[in-house]
Amino acid sequence: MKNKTTLKDLSRLLKVSVSTVSKALNNSPEIGNDTKERVKKMAALCQYRPNPTAMNLQSSKSGTIGVIIPNISNSFFAKVLSGIEEEAQKEGIKVITYISNESLKREQEITWLLSSGFVDGVLVAFSEETQKNKEFAHLINLIEYDIPVVLYDRIGFDFQLDKIGTNDEQSLCEATKFFISKGVQKIGLASGIPNLDVGKRRIKGYQKAIIDKENFLIAKSSNKEILRSKIQKLLLEDKVQAMLCTDFDSTMLVYRLAYENDIKIPEALKLIGFLNEDYSRTLGPSVSYIEQFPEQIGKKGMQLLLNRMRGFTKKGTITEKKISTELIHLESTKF
Repeated sequence: MKNKTTLKDLSRLLKVSVSTVSKALNNSPEIGNDTKERVKKMAALCQYRPNPTAMNLQSSKSGTIGVIIPNISNSFFAKVLSGIEEEAQKEGIKVITYISNESLKREQEITWLLSSGFVDGVLVAFSEETQKNKEFAHLINLIEYDIPVVLYDRIGFDFQLDKIGTNDEQSLCEATKFFISKGVQKIGLASGIPNLDVGKRRIKGYQKAIIDKENFLIAKSSNKEILRSKIQKLLLEDKVQAMLCTDFDSTMLVYRLAYENDIKIPEALKLIGFLNEDYSRTLGPSVSYIEQFPEQIGKKGMQLLLNRMRGFTKKGTITEKKISTELIHLESTKF
């Protein structure tokens, strides 16, 4: 029968990392002789047969990277991917795209596939379910195989990995302060992504700016019907004068509910959302939005990954970059 012992099996038996096993089997100078001997004896005992691609990525480059996208229907991620592709093409790198559909199980399947060693690096934005369950073992598996990983957009996690995102907290804080500077008294916030890291940071930015800490006016839920009900309460009962939205769905819900309840924008309600330029300018009245520059996130994320793959980034150092957002004023914030 064909032997199916893997590097992971050996690491578990020896109680060392997969990376240590791989390096020991390849006589890396980073590993002591005693450890090398112990690893090789266990490999012989288990009749381990190496997969040359998975064994040593450093000596078997594929010229391919993997990108895990949580939600392809979100135009933000489509533009991030466009930036990644543009930068990869310049460098002659092939890109394989995987979509997790915000599913933990699907993300686990993807990372297990990528850990087989046919990609030289991975760019990943965690799914909503992964973040909600706080289950990251599949990411650790990639790291243990010495596969370079860069987190993008959803970066508020305590992993020693390179990261690229935006100043989410600051962007909402500054948008809230804009309304305050205009004398707006009742400022509400809507979020359809309260379980996501970016959603939490944006809510925190709003809360940081609000002067009356006892009177936050927040409607949040990942369930659209519940969110709709909460937003309607803010509009009709609390009679907010301005709304900040952390994502596309909450922005469109506020816009629709204002229309259904004959609340005029911008006369009776000011609005700032997270939309892209195409959506924002198509609506009437047009909606002011926070520009995140997703193509730049993709390009810079690809550059971080290339630097790590090619050994340009010093071992033991972590690079975290945040791209500054910009508040674009259109008709919905006219005073």
